[in-house]
Amino acid sequence: MIRNHRVLAVIPARGGSKGIPGKNIRPFLGKPLLAWSVEQARAAVYVDRVIVSTDDDAIARVAREAGAEVPFRRPAELAADDVPIAHAVAHAAQWLADRGQRYDIIVQLEATSPFRYPGDIDRAIETLVTTPNAQSVVAVGPVTNDHPLWALKVQDGFLTKFCETDAGNVNRQYLAQAYLPYSIYVAWYEPLIQHRTFYLPRAAAYHLRREQKVDIDDEVDWFLAECLVRRYLLQGDGSATSPTP
Repeated sequence: MIRNHRVLAVIPARGGSKGIPGKNIRPFLGKPLLAWSVEQARAAVYVDRVIVSTDDDAIARVAREAGAEVPFRRPAELAADDVPIAHAVAHAAQWLADRGQRYDIIVQLEATSPFRYPGDIDRAIETLVTTPNAQSVVAVGPVTNDHPLWALKVQDGFLTKFCETDAGNVNRQYLAQAYLPYSIYVAWYEPLIQHRTFYLPRAAAYHLRREQKVDIDDEVDWFLAECLVRRYLLQGDGSATSPTP
């Protein structure tokens, strides 16, 4: 069933990182951070094409060396700090479609969340195709000790609950499971182009394992990400495998 659909993987990687300058091409456990996502996308059974959307020449060069295509430079208006990443992904998909290269399913891979087990990308695509009425799929990891109902904010100089609902001293085990998005986003072409987001009304979940909660924004994130990837992905049991095409 899935082989009836053409699948495009887009990896957004702009050059204006503030927390870690040049982080997309900085060596991460021996190779550029961006290369992890490119190689994982190229290894996916269902992905037909891998492109990188960037505004940066150095990133474009590393992307090509890793095996991705860079068919265009991302417009400056889509590389600003306040532009949602999905807008750049939708632009890439539509840019290709306008040139007669339309894909049915669009996959966004975040270069800053490189912890994907073999088969994760394919299973996320399978989730989209096999879930009735699903418009998109978002990979999520479980929130553990930092549940949103425990969050605080400073208001008028004093601490107050961030959420209106007060969890009080309720143990985590009795709170509703919360999730945060990471790493893999999948959508059908039409709703993505129409809404410019993967958070569509009928977004299904693809569940990542706890150790995969990696999102690199600063040096602490970088250190922790290298520890997790080294321990679980490079030295793990390899229990997650790719599907048969």
